[in-house]
Amino acid sequence: MIAALYSLSAVALLVAVYRKYARLSLGDVPGPKPESFLLGNMRELLQGGATEADSRWTKEFGGIVKFKAPFGENRLMISDPKALQYILHSSAYHFTKPHGFRKAITRILNGQSLVSAEGDVHKRQRKAMLPAFGGPESKALFPVFKSISEGLVSHWHDVISTSEDKNSVVVNTPWWLSRATLDAIGEAAFDYKFGALDDVDTQLKRAYNNIVMTLFGHPSTPRIFLEACSEYLPTGALVWLFNALPFRRFVRLREACRASADTAASLVKEKGEALLDGRGNKDVMSLLVKANVSTNEKARLSEEELYSEMRIILFAGHETTSNSLTLMLWELAKNLEIQNRLRDEIRATETSIRGRGANEFSLADIENMQYLQAFLKEGLRFHPVASNMFRRAAQDDVIPLSKPMRLNSGEIVGELAVPEGTSIIISVAAYNRDKSLWGADADVFNPDRWLDTENKQKKSISVGVIGNLMTFSSGLRSCIGWRFAMTEMQCFLVDLVNNFEFAIAYPEKRVRREGSGLMFPVVAGEESDGVKLPLRISVASRD
Repeated sequence: MIAALYSLSAVALLVAVYRKYARLSLGDVPGPKPESFLLGNMRELLQGGATEADSRWTKEFGGIVKFKAPFGENRLMISDPKALQYILHSSAYHFTKPHGFRKAITRILNGQSLVSAEGDVHKRQRKAMLPAFGGPESKALFPVFKSISEGLVSHWHDVISTSEDKNSVVVNTPWWLSRATLDAIGEAAFDYKFGALDDVDTQLKRAYNNIVMTLFGHPSTPRIFLEACSEYLPTGALVWLFNALPFRRFVRLREACRASADTAASLVKEKGEALLDGRGNKDVMSLLVKANVSTNEKARLSEEELYSEMRIILFAGHETTSNSLTLMLWELAKNLEIQNRLRDEIRATETSIRGRGANEFSLADIENMQYLQAFLKEGLRFHPVASNMFRRAAQDDVIPLSKPMRLNSGEIVGELAVPEGTSIIISVAAYNRDKSLWGADADVFNPDRWLDTENKQKKSISVGVIGNLMTFSSGLRSCIGWRFAMTEMQCFLVDLVNNFEFAIAYPEKRVRREGSGLMFPVVAGEESDGVKLPLRISVASRD
């Protein structure tokens, strides 16, 4: 094992030296000083809390930042809007997913899915999947989300009524929301009942329990070094290593992969039989199987690809949604004025619904709540749980910039030459807090910015799929399920805020955002508890 590690380091050093002295150089681009030759800036980037380095670096150096990987290799962090538009729209297939550890993890967990596929394979897969993720298809799932959110409300009422004081109780918010969103994705995407809220024990639930902390938690220094070195090895070799090594992280990964593959195989078979019998539901997998059968043979997804897509839908549509909702409820707990204003709008809409003789919110009612929509967008802006995305320049390229950049030499340029093989971090977090886009108070949680029509006109460069945010990515590789996620989050917010009041449970404790690539909350000093954000909930008064 030690010999293999030495070999990996030697390969990494040779490739890094080659890249450093390639004919195109990033040496003149401003950026932070590295900690050392062996570690570069990687510990500052990955051990300092989610988005902390992004914020510091972009404030000091702007929308293009050069930082160092191990062995002095130059990498880029980019949040400049025009550069992002070019990378994600104009030249998307020239900026591929990275090699190394992250690609291997993606391959193992999600197979040859939309997340890992490139070029023509990606185009074919996305075209095959789009019919299941349109606006009408997402809206048709509203009753499913409503049923799950009402189930969560019922559970919380029960927990409060059986608590010591009968009035309020402290809950670990992500523990509950993770289970609720797992139930929601199960029924909406696959017509499959996980029973997570009811604590039904299943193979899939066990495999995915707290897996975010395992995969994306605080990395050790040796892990940072090895993951950076892994960029220089073929993905196939890394997949083989991860399938063979006994490390706990890889064992958990293999368990999740097996559990999701087993469930996927069963569901694909079930949906295919239902289609042959003339039956079929509106869940995503049923629509996907139906669309796959009706298209021409060359454009179809293979059975293995269907399994892979199911796994990525399960992972991406489960933890990302629960962590987003958790952080939004945290903001409500910290901002009583915002919480009351949101509840007042929900209650006023509820009164209007009853006035017309209806008993329940429709999706149209929810989408017409202006402050709710503003709050939701602000939550997505302020807490983008997929805070970074990773790309690699597949060829020498020239990236345009929205603002001129001063190089270390003093030269001012309006575009940047990037050499082939350059690793790039797209900082969603830094883009979402760019003061030139979002105003001088971009570091403040302020839903009113979305009601300011004058401010809306400032965002001239179109990037994100909703509100010009980067939270769901953008362009050819934007999140295919963003409409799905928006419908689900709106539904949960209305039911939870309408029924409960939220307060900070332990003001003396510090909650911080953690995660390398995927953001989640932890309590400082209690990281061993995993994903955690305790809030005090009580039944909202109807006086």
